[in-house]
Amino acid sequence: MSDTPTNHALATHLKKRIEIIIEAPMLSRVLDLLDRLAVTGYTVIPAIAGSGRRGSWREGQVTEASHMVMVICITDGARIPQVLNPVYQLLARQIGIVTVSDVNVVRQDHF
Repeated sequence: MSDTPTNHALATHLKKRIEIIIEAPMLSRVLDLLDRLAVTGYTVIPAIAGSGRRGSWREGQVTEASHMVMVICITDGARIPQVLNPVYQLLARQIGIVTVSDVNVVRQDHF
């Protein structure tokens, strides 16, 4: 018997990744919305620097109220309109960016 792991090709499954970059004060409202929409696969990450239409910024150059965060969601492609429409309505008048991209996941039952 060999102790060497066998290389098995893992099956992957196509899902959608939604990235929402917003000011930190909006975070609770976005997470509440995602919870109401039953989006169970999300993670929040601090955004520490960036650049946009208004120029570049770095942590420490913005006030506490202007700190940015990124919410990353993984969901089934069929749910994109159901999720994006209310997210857009919530953020339409806020500073932020929303992107959608294809991703492949190994454990599809998690999303």
